[in-house]
Amino acid sequence: MTDTPNPDRLAPGASAPRPGARLALRGMLGQLPVLFSVVVLATILVLAVFAPLIATTDPIAIAPAMRLKPPSPEHLLGTDAYGRDIYSRILYGSRVSLAVGAGATLFSIAIGLVIGVIAGYFRLLDAVIMRIMDGLMAIPGILLAIALISLTGASVVTVLVAITVPEIPRVVRLVRSVILDVRNEAFVEAAITLGSPMRRILLRHMVPSTIAPLIVQGTFVFAAAILTEATLSFLGAGLPSEIPSWGNMMADGRMYFQLVPGLVLYPGLVLAFTLLSVNVLGDVLRDRLDPKMAKRS
Repeated sequence: MTDTPNPDRLAPGASAPRPGARLALRGMLGQLPVLFSVVVLATILVLAVFAPLIATTDPIAIAPAMRLKPPSPEHLLGTDAYGRDIYSRILYGSRVSLAVGAGATLFSIAIGLVIGVIAGYFRLLDAVIMRIMDGLMAIPGILLAIALISLTGASVVTVLVAITVPEIPRVVRLVRSVILDVRNEAFVEAAITLGSPMRRILLRHMVPSTIAPLIVQGTFVFAAAILTEATLSFLGAGLPSEIPSWGNMMADGRMYFQLVPGLVLYPGLVLAFTLLSVNVLGDVLRDRLDPKMAKRS
């Protein structure tokens, strides 16, 4: 039985062979929940990209004469209390959700990576940085987001910042733990002893070890950002009501839920399937990329 090469045992700078990468990918796609998640996310992405082409009407156009109309060829999912097309608003709402999720993920990982590397490598700054992160984590993320939005006003940028800030401490703690583990490796200690520049040690030997955990963490941050945006919009503390988002749609339709359940049901189902798909992929990636989970399997 041939042993699979362990990348952690390779010399610094050497590339690890990945003979089973394609087989692993096929194995992931062969699982029904993973395949379903990929199809759902791909569909949402296509709808978001081509929303201007496949939308039937302007998503913010108000038509009082068409309010609360049932589904028809002109309005595939009906209209809301302002006569706006539900189908078109869901399409454009996917753009908002994906943009907020992607933006919050990229910014939180970028900022958290820098802070986490500093905290893990420089022992003198570790205590100060981690106490600040602990303070931010002690505040519920939704309350911190509402506080930031109430101070600066509701806008896309404000909502993005309010969602990103609570996620940064989680990324910092993850990166710090990885850096602390890698710092004790023999090749890192040898590089320090030989007088390698700090920039080379960090970028060549330490930061690459955080890529796999950050990919997994990014999926959960993405899902959390979409859910937080929808929650804030539903509570009236998120995006302005004229911007089509799934949270705003559910907030506008809750007063008419008993009369027209689709006002809440349609965007709610799209939101639920999107979050479920992202979380399923996150769980699978964690099982594949986390050595501890692989050993348990």
